[in-house]
Amino acid sequence: MAPTEQASPGTTSPRLGPSTVDLVIPVYNEERALRGCVTTLHERLRNDFPFPWRITIVDNASTDNTPRVAEQLSEEMKGVDCLRLDRKGRGLALRTAWGNTDADIAVYMDVDLSTGLDGLLPLVAPLASGHSDMAIGSRLAPAARTVRGPRRELISRCYNKLIRITHGSRFSDAQCGFKAVRTAALRPLLHATNDDEWFFDTELLLLAEYNGLRIHEVPVDWVEDTDSRVKVFNTAVDDLRGLWRIARRKSTGAARVAVSSRGPVTSEHPDAVLAPKSKRSRLFGQVGWFALIGVFSTIGQAVLYWLLRQWWPAVAANFVSLLVLTILNTEANRRLSFRDSQTGVGRAHIGAGGLFLLGYLVTSAAVLLYDSAAGNASPAAESVVLACASVLVTAIRFLLLRTTVFRRDDSSSPRQESGETN
Repeated sequence: MAPTEQASPGTTSPRLGPSTVDLVIPVYNEERALRGCVTTLHERLRNDFPFPWRITIVDNASTDNTPRVAEQLSEEMKGVDCLRLDRKGRGLALRTAWGNTDADIAVYMDVDLSTGLDGLLPLVAPLASGHSDMAIGSRLAPAARTVRGPRRELISRCYNKLIRITHGSRFSDAQCGFKAVRTAALRPLLHATNDDEWFFDTELLLLAEYNGLRIHEVPVDWVEDTDSRVKVFNTAVDDLRGLWRIARRKSTGAARVAVSSRGPVTSEHPDAVLAPKSKRSRLFGQVGWFALIGVFSTIGQAVLYWLLRQWWPAVAANFVSLLVLTILNTEANRRLSFRDSQTGVGRAHIGAGGLFLLGYLVTSAAVLLYDSAAGNASPAAESVVLACASVLVTAIRFLLLRTTVFRRDDSSSPRQESGETN
Protein backbone atom coordinates (compact mmCIF):
# COMPACT_ATOMS: atom_id res chain seq x y z
CA MET A 1 0.00 0.00 0.00
CA ALA A 2 2.30 2.74 -1.19
CA PRO A 3 1.16 6.35 -0.88
CA THR A 4 -0.49 7.35 -4.11
CA GLU A 5 -0.84 11.13 -4.00
CA GLN A 6 2.00 13.58 -4.61
CA ALA A 7 2.05 17.32 -4.09
CA SER A 8 2.37 19.44 -7.21
CA PRO A 9 5.91 19.93 -8.62
CA GLY A 10 7.98 22.55 -6.92
CA THR A 11 6.31 22.33 -3.52
CA THR A 12 8.48 19.61 -1.97
CA SER A 13 11.36 20.85 0.15
CA PRO A 14 14.50 18.95 -0.95
CA ARG A 15 15.97 19.44 2.50
CA LEU A 16 13.28 17.28 4.11
CA GLY A 17 13.59 14.38 1.69
CA PRO A 18 11.02 12.18 -0.06
CA SER A 19 9.46 10.49 2.99
CA THR A 20 6.06 8.88 2.40
CA VAL A 21 3.27 9.46 4.88
CA ASP A 22 0.25 7.30 5.79
CA LEU A 23 -2.47 9.24 7.63
CA VAL A 24 -4.69 6.83 9.58
CA ILE A 25 -8.18 7.82 10.74
CA PRO A 26 -9.78 5.23 13.06
CA VAL A 27 -13.59 5.45 13.09
CA TYR A 28 -16.50 3.87 14.92
CA ASN A 29 -20.06 4.88 13.98
CA GLU A 30 -18.91 8.11 12.33
CA GLU A 31 -21.19 8.24 9.28
CA ARG A 32 -22.04 11.88 10.04
CA ALA A 33 -18.47 13.16 10.43
CA LEU A 34 -16.43 10.93 8.12
CA ARG A 35 -17.10 12.55 4.72
CA GLY A 36 -16.44 16.09 5.96
CA CYS A 37 -13.23 14.97 7.63
CA VAL A 38 -11.77 13.15 4.64
CA THR A 39 -12.85 15.82 2.14
CA THR A 40 -11.25 18.60 4.20
CA LEU A 41 -8.06 16.61 4.86
CA HIS A 42 -7.77 15.48 1.24
CA GLU A 43 -7.99 19.04 -0.05
CA ARG A 44 -5.39 20.28 2.44
CA LEU A 45 -2.97 17.48 1.53
CA ARG A 46 -3.36 18.04 -2.23
CA ASN A 47 -2.78 21.78 -1.95
CA ASP A 48 -0.27 22.24 0.86
CA PHE A 49 1.44 18.99 1.86
CA PRO A 50 4.95 18.48 0.40
CA PHE A 51 5.25 14.69 0.87
CA PRO A 52 3.76 11.69 -0.92
CA TRP A 53 0.74 10.68 1.15
CA ARG A 54 -2.15 8.31 1.62
CA ILE A 55 -5.27 8.50 3.81
CA THR A 56 -6.32 5.21 5.43
CA ILE A 57 -9.77 5.00 7.03
CA VAL A 58 -9.90 2.17 9.58
CA ASP A 59 -13.44 1.19 10.51
CA ASN A 60 -13.46 -0.90 13.66
CA ALA A 61 -16.78 -2.73 13.73
CA SER A 62 -19.14 0.20 13.13
CA THR A 63 -22.83 -0.68 13.31
CA ASP A 64 -24.12 2.26 11.28
CA ASN A 65 -23.46 3.35 7.68
CA THR A 66 -19.78 4.20 8.28
CA PRO A 67 -18.35 1.27 6.23
CA ARG A 68 -20.36 2.29 3.17
CA VAL A 69 -19.27 5.93 3.48
CA ALA A 70 -15.63 4.82 3.80
CA GLU A 71 -15.90 2.66 0.67
CA GLN A 72 -17.52 5.50 -1.28
CA LEU A 73 -14.73 7.89 -0.30
CA SER A 74 -12.03 5.41 -1.34
CA GLU A 75 -13.71 5.03 -4.73
CA GLU A 76 -14.27 8.76 -5.25
CA MET A 77 -10.93 10.15 -4.09
CA LYS A 78 -7.46 9.24 -5.25
CA GLY A 79 -5.14 8.40 -2.37
CA VAL A 80 -7.87 7.22 0.04
CA ASP A 81 -7.96 3.61 1.25
CA CYS A 82 -10.30 1.93 3.72
CA LEU A 83 -9.86 -1.01 6.04
CA ARG A 84 -12.63 -2.86 7.88
CA LEU A 85 -12.06 -4.61 11.24
CA ASP A 86 -14.51 -6.95 12.92
CA ARG A 87 -14.06 -5.66 16.48
CA LYS A 88 -13.82 -2.32 18.27
CA GLY A 89 -10.82 -0.55 19.71
CA ARG A 90 -8.86 2.51 18.71
CA GLY A 91 -5.62 0.86 19.77
CA LEU A 92 -6.48 -2.20 17.69
CA ALA A 93 -7.23 0.00 14.68
CA LEU A 94 -3.94 1.87 14.93
CA ARG A 95 -1.86 -1.23 15.60
CA THR A 96 -3.39 -2.99 12.59
CA ALA A 97 -3.06 -0.09 10.15
CA TRP A 98 0.37 1.03 11.33
CA GLY A 99 1.63 -2.54 11.44
CA ASN A 100 0.72 -3.08 7.78
CA THR A 101 1.80 0.27 6.33
CA ASP A 102 4.77 0.54 4.00
CA ALA A 103 5.06 4.32 4.42
CA ASP A 104 8.08 5.91 6.09
CA ILE A 105 5.93 7.86 8.53
CA ALA A 106 2.64 6.79 10.11
CA VAL A 107 0.25 9.49 11.31
CA TYR A 108 -2.90 9.25 13.41
CA MET A 109 -5.63 11.88 13.70
CA ASP A 110 -9.18 11.93 15.01
CA VAL A 111 -12.11 12.02 12.61
CA ASP A 112 -13.55 15.17 14.20
CA LEU A 113 -10.46 17.17 13.12
CA SER A 114 -10.46 18.88 16.52
CA THR A 115 -6.74 19.48 16.02
CA GLY A 116 -6.02 22.21 13.49
CA LEU A 117 -4.41 20.93 10.29
CA ASP A 118 -1.88 23.77 10.36
CA GLY A 119 0.00 21.53 12.79
CA LEU A 120 0.31 18.61 10.36
CA LEU A 121 3.49 19.67 8.54
CA PRO A 122 5.28 20.66 11.80
CA LEU A 123 4.28 17.23 13.11
CA VAL A 124 5.77 15.32 10.19
CA ALA A 125 8.82 17.46 9.33
CA PRO A 126 11.02 16.47 12.35
CA LEU A 127 10.50 12.81 11.46
CA ALA A 128 11.16 13.27 7.76
CA SER A 129 14.41 15.08 8.54
CA GLY A 130 15.52 12.27 10.86
CA HIS A 131 15.74 14.56 13.87
CA SER A 132 13.01 12.82 15.89
CA ASP A 133 11.41 9.38 16.13
CA MET A 134 7.93 10.39 17.24
CA ALA A 135 5.95 13.64 17.18
CA ILE A 136 2.82 14.48 19.15
CA GLY A 137 0.38 17.34 19.12
CA SER A 138 0.05 18.96 22.53
CA ARG A 139 -2.91 20.92 23.84
CA LEU A 140 -0.99 21.64 27.05
CA ALA A 141 2.20 23.09 25.57
CA PRO A 142 2.69 26.81 26.36
CA ALA A 143 1.90 28.02 22.83
CA ALA A 144 -1.13 25.76 22.29
CA ARG A 145 -4.61 27.24 21.95
CA THR A 146 -7.66 25.22 23.01
CA VAL A 147 -11.41 25.70 23.09
CA ARG A 148 -12.98 23.15 25.41
CA GLY A 149 -15.11 22.87 28.52
CA PRO A 150 -13.70 23.03 32.05
CA ARG A 151 -14.45 19.36 32.78
CA ARG A 152 -12.33 17.99 29.92
CA GLU A 153 -9.64 20.57 30.63
CA LEU A 154 -9.42 19.47 34.27
CA ILE A 155 -9.46 15.74 33.46
CA SER A 156 -6.78 16.15 30.80
CA ARG A 157 -4.46 18.15 33.02
CA CYS A 158 -4.90 15.80 35.99
CA TYR A 159 -4.27 12.70 33.87
CA ASN A 160 -1.12 14.08 32.27
CA LYS A 161 0.14 15.31 35.65
CA LEU A 162 -0.42 11.79 37.01
CA ILE A 163 1.67 10.33 34.19
CA ARG A 164 4.50 12.74 34.96
CA ILE A 165 4.38 11.94 38.67
CA THR A 166 4.18 8.16 38.34
CA HIS A 167 6.45 7.64 35.33
CA GLY A 168 8.63 10.74 35.19
CA SER A 169 7.52 11.41 31.62
CA ARG A 170 8.53 14.63 29.89
CA PHE A 171 5.83 14.91 27.24
CA SER A 172 2.94 17.15 28.19
CA ASP A 173 -0.10 15.62 26.43
CA ALA A 174 -0.50 11.86 26.05
CA GLN A 175 -4.00 11.74 24.60
CA CYS A 176 -4.21 14.35 21.87
CA GLY A 177 -5.43 12.57 18.74
CA PHE A 178 -2.63 13.91 16.59
CA LYS A 179 0.55 11.81 16.45
CA ALA A 180 3.21 10.68 13.99
CA VAL A 181 5.91 8.01 14.20
CA ARG A 182 8.76 6.89 11.97
CA THR A 183 7.77 3.34 11.04
CA ALA A 184 11.33 2.09 11.51
CA ALA A 185 11.09 3.10 15.16
CA LEU A 186 7.41 2.16 15.45
CA ARG A 187 7.51 -1.53 14.53
CA PRO A 188 9.48 -2.77 17.58
CA LEU A 189 7.17 -0.76 19.83
CA LEU A 190 3.99 -2.19 18.30
CA HIS A 191 5.05 -5.69 19.32
CA ALA A 192 5.45 -4.45 22.90
CA THR A 193 2.05 -2.72 23.18
CA ASN A 194 -0.89 -4.59 24.65
CA ASP A 195 -3.81 -2.17 24.86
CA ASP A 196 -6.49 -2.21 22.16
CA GLU A 197 -8.51 0.71 23.46
CA TRP A 198 -7.92 4.38 24.40
CA PHE A 199 -4.82 3.76 26.53
CA PHE A 200 -2.86 2.74 23.42
CA ASP A 201 -1.61 6.32 22.90
CA THR A 202 -0.19 6.58 26.40
CA GLU A 203 1.30 3.09 26.31
CA LEU A 204 3.10 3.76 23.03
CA LEU A 205 4.45 7.09 24.28
CA LEU A 206 5.69 5.67 27.59
CA LEU A 207 7.41 2.77 25.84
CA ALA A 208 8.99 5.11 23.30
CA GLU A 209 10.33 7.46 25.96
CA TYR A 210 11.47 4.61 28.22
CA ASN A 211 13.49 3.11 25.36
CA GLY A 212 15.26 6.35 24.55
CA LEU A 213 13.38 7.50 21.44
CA ARG A 214 13.26 11.22 20.77
CA ILE A 215 9.76 12.69 21.04
CA HIS A 216 8.96 16.06 19.47
CA GLU A 217 6.00 18.13 20.70
CA VAL A 218 3.98 20.44 18.50
CA PRO A 219 1.73 23.06 20.13
CA VAL A 220 -1.63 22.80 18.40
CA ASP A 221 -4.90 24.65 18.04
CA TRP A 222 -7.67 22.39 19.34
CA VAL A 223 -11.45 22.84 19.37
CA GLU A 224 -13.63 20.40 21.28
CA ASP A 225 -16.24 18.45 19.32
CA THR A 226 -18.97 17.42 21.77
CA ASP A 227 -20.07 14.54 19.50
CA SER A 228 -17.52 12.20 21.08
CA ARG A 229 -17.43 8.39 21.45
CA VAL A 230 -15.27 8.59 24.58
CA LYS A 231 -16.83 7.28 27.81
CA VAL A 232 -14.92 9.40 30.28
CA PHE A 233 -15.31 7.30 33.45
CA ASN A 234 -14.59 3.94 31.81
CA THR A 235 -11.64 5.41 29.92
CA ALA A 236 -10.22 6.91 33.13
CA VAL A 237 -10.39 3.56 34.93
CA ASP A 238 -8.74 1.78 31.99
CA ASP A 239 -6.02 4.44 31.86
CA LEU A 240 -5.19 3.97 35.55
CA ARG A 241 -4.94 0.23 35.05
CA GLY A 242 -2.73 0.80 32.05
CA LEU A 243 -0.35 3.07 33.97
CA TRP A 244 -0.01 0.37 36.62
CA ARG A 245 0.72 -2.29 33.98
CA ILE A 246 3.43 -0.17 32.37
CA ALA A 247 4.99 0.55 35.78
CA ARG A 248 5.15 -3.18 36.52
CA ARG A 249 6.74 -3.91 33.13
CA LYS A 250 9.34 -1.22 33.71
CA SER A 251 10.17 -2.61 37.15
CA THR A 252 10.81 -6.09 35.70
CA GLY A 253 12.63 -4.92 32.56
CA ALA A 254 9.84 -6.24 30.30
CA ALA A 255 9.34 -2.75 28.83
CA ARG A 256 12.77 -2.78 27.17
CA VAL A 257 12.50 -2.92 23.38
CA ALA A 258 15.26 -3.44 20.83
CA VAL A 259 15.01 -0.05 19.11
CA SER A 260 17.62 1.43 16.80
CA SER A 261 20.31 3.57 18.44
CA ARG A 262 21.08 7.18 17.60
CA GLY A 263 24.67 6.80 18.74
CA PRO A 264 26.58 9.10 21.08
CA VAL A 265 26.22 12.88 21.03
CA THR A 266 29.15 14.47 19.19
CA SER A 267 30.13 17.91 17.93
CA GLU A 268 29.85 18.53 14.18
CA HIS A 269 32.57 21.20 14.16
CA PRO A 270 35.86 19.57 13.08
CA ASP A 271 37.95 21.80 15.37
CA ALA A 272 35.75 21.73 18.45
CA VAL A 273 37.61 21.58 21.76
CA LEU A 274 35.77 18.97 23.82
CA ALA A 275 36.13 18.09 27.47
CA PRO A 276 37.62 14.61 27.94
CA LYS A 277 35.21 11.85 28.86
CA SER A 278 35.79 11.02 32.47
CA LYS A 279 34.17 8.98 35.17
CA ARG A 280 35.16 11.78 37.53
CA SER A 281 32.95 14.29 35.72
CA ARG A 282 30.04 11.88 35.99
CA LEU A 283 30.77 11.44 39.69
CA PHE A 284 30.81 15.20 40.24
CA GLY A 285 27.45 15.49 38.50
CA GLN A 286 25.99 12.72 40.63
CA VAL A 287 27.34 14.26 43.82
CA GLY A 288 25.97 17.68 42.86
CA TRP A 289 22.45 16.41 42.20
CA PHE A 290 22.52 14.10 45.20
CA ALA A 291 23.64 16.90 47.50
CA LEU A 292 20.97 19.27 46.22
CA ILE A 293 18.26 16.64 46.61
CA GLY A 294 19.69 15.73 50.02
CA VAL A 295 19.45 19.34 51.24
CA PHE A 296 15.77 19.56 50.34
CA SER A 297 15.11 16.07 51.73
CA THR A 298 16.81 16.89 55.03
CA ILE A 299 14.89 20.14 55.41
CA GLY A 300 11.67 18.42 54.39
CA GLN A 301 12.15 15.62 56.89
CA ALA A 302 12.99 18.03 59.70
CA VAL A 303 9.90 20.15 58.98
CA LEU A 304 7.62 17.12 58.68
CA TYR A 305 9.10 15.65 61.88
CA TRP A 306 8.50 18.92 63.72
CA LEU A 307 4.87 18.99 62.57
CA LEU A 308 4.20 15.37 63.49
CA ARG A 309 6.02 15.70 66.80
CA GLN A 310 3.28 18.00 68.06
CA TRP A 311 0.99 14.93 68.33
CA TRP A 312 3.17 11.81 68.05
CA PRO A 313 6.11 10.41 70.03
CA ALA A 314 9.60 10.92 68.64
CA VAL A 315 10.01 7.39 67.23
CA ALA A 316 6.69 7.45 65.33
CA ALA A 317 7.21 10.97 64.00
CA ASN A 318 10.70 10.04 62.80
CA PHE A 319 9.46 6.85 61.13
CA VAL A 320 6.74 8.55 59.10
CA SER A 321 8.80 11.61 58.14
CA LEU A 322 11.74 9.43 57.09
CA LEU A 323 9.52 7.06 55.10
CA VAL A 324 7.85 9.86 53.14
CA LEU A 325 11.08 11.69 52.38
CA THR A 326 12.92 8.47 51.49
CA ILE A 327 10.36 7.68 48.78
CA LEU A 328 10.55 11.20 47.36
CA ASN A 329 14.35 11.26 47.66
CA THR A 330 14.77 7.91 45.90
CA GLU A 331 12.57 8.92 42.99
CA ALA A 332 14.35 12.26 42.59
CA ASN A 333 17.75 10.54 42.59
CA ARG A 334 16.57 7.91 40.12
CA ARG A 335 15.52 10.62 37.67
CA LEU A 336 18.37 13.07 38.24
CA SER A 337 21.47 11.84 40.10
CA PHE A 338 21.55 8.36 38.53
CA ARG A 339 19.60 9.01 35.34
CA ASP A 340 22.12 7.05 33.23
CA SER A 341 21.39 3.87 35.22
CA GLN A 342 19.03 1.25 33.84
CA THR A 343 17.64 0.46 37.27
CA GLY A 344 13.85 0.23 37.16
CA VAL A 345 11.40 1.87 39.53
CA GLY A 346 10.72 -1.29 41.52
CA ARG A 347 14.33 -2.24 42.10
CA ALA A 348 15.25 1.35 42.96
CA HIS A 349 12.64 1.64 45.68
CA ILE A 350 13.24 -1.87 47.03
CA GLY A 351 16.95 -1.12 47.31
CA ALA A 352 16.23 2.21 48.93
CA GLY A 353 13.86 0.43 51.30
CA GLY A 354 16.78 -1.49 52.76
CA LEU A 355 18.66 1.76 53.27
CA PHE A 356 15.54 3.21 54.86
CA LEU A 357 15.96 0.80 57.77
CA LEU A 358 19.58 1.91 58.25
CA GLY A 359 18.57 5.57 58.16
CA TYR A 360 15.74 5.01 60.59
CA LEU A 361 17.95 3.24 63.11
CA VAL A 362 20.72 5.85 62.94
CA THR A 363 18.44 8.91 63.14
CA SER A 364 16.21 7.40 65.83
CA ALA A 365 19.24 6.49 67.90
CA ALA A 366 20.58 10.03 67.55
CA VAL A 367 17.30 11.59 68.74
CA LEU A 368 16.87 9.16 71.64
CA LEU A 369 20.47 9.61 72.80
CA TYR A 370 20.04 13.38 72.67
CA ASP A 371 16.81 13.17 74.67
CA SER A 372 18.54 10.98 77.23
CA ALA A 373 21.48 13.36 77.57
CA ALA A 374 19.62 16.67 77.42
CA GLY A 375 16.59 15.72 79.44
CA ASN A 376 13.46 17.64 78.46
CA ALA A 377 14.44 18.50 74.85
CA SER A 378 12.15 20.58 72.66
CA PRO A 379 10.87 19.32 69.28
CA ALA A 380 12.88 22.09 67.57
CA ALA A 381 16.14 20.93 69.19
CA GLU A 382 15.33 17.32 68.29
CA SER A 383 14.78 18.42 64.68
CA VAL A 384 18.28 19.93 64.57
CA VAL A 385 19.80 16.70 65.89
CA LEU A 386 17.74 14.75 63.38
CA ALA A 387 19.01 16.93 60.53
CA CYS A 388 22.65 16.41 61.58
CA ALA A 389 22.16 12.63 61.78
CA SER A 390 20.50 12.71 58.37
CA VAL A 391 23.62 14.27 56.85
CA LEU A 392 25.63 11.22 57.95
CA VAL A 393 22.96 8.86 56.67
CA THR A 394 22.86 10.75 53.37
CA ALA A 395 26.59 10.22 52.76
CA ILE A 396 26.26 6.51 53.45
CA ARG A 397 23.19 6.28 51.21
CA PHE A 398 25.02 7.91 48.31
CA LEU A 399 27.86 5.37 48.44
CA LEU A 400 25.51 2.42 48.64
CA LEU A 401 23.10 3.72 46.01
CA ARG A 402 25.92 4.43 43.57
CA THR A 403 27.73 1.14 44.05
CA THR A 404 24.77 -1.23 44.39
CA VAL A 405 21.25 -0.01 43.62
CA PHE A 406 22.13 2.30 40.70
CA ARG A 407 25.34 0.66 39.64
CA ARG A 408 25.97 1.61 36.02
CA ASP A 409 27.13 -0.84 33.39
CA ASP A 410 29.97 0.91 31.56
CA SER A 411 29.46 -1.39 28.60
CA SER A 412 26.09 0.25 28.03
CA SER A 413 24.87 0.89 24.53
CA PRO A 414 25.41 4.16 22.65
CA ARG A 415 21.76 4.99 23.20
CA GLN A 416 22.30 4.94 26.96
CA GLU A 417 25.53 6.91 26.65
CA SER A 418 23.69 9.63 24.79
CA GLY A 419 21.62 10.45 27.81
CA GLU A 420 18.55 8.34 28.47
CA THR A 421 16.76 9.97 31.35
CA ASN A 422 13.83 7.75 32.26
